[in-house]
Amino acid sequence: MLSSDWYYCLDHHTVEPYEGCRSASRLGPYRTIDEAWAALARVAERNEAWDHDPRFVDDAEADDSKPDDERSDWGPFGG
Repeated sequence: MLSSDWYYCLDHHTVEPYEGCRSASRLGPYRTIDEAWAALARVAERNEAWDHDPRFVDDAEADDSKPDDERSDWGPFGG
């Protein structure tokens, strides 16, 4: 039986079916072999977008005088 899911293995730098290396060592699943081969490019694109997303840019004017647990805006969802 052929797998319909493909993964990019970070240990071996290759594409493999579900029956491959452990999940912690690979990216996916992807629907096609070509999508799996493009996994690292997709990661790079997402990292670039994340680095320039205004929601995640550190604010130089943030109140860093108090520890996080004493700041009024501290928490997993902001304040």
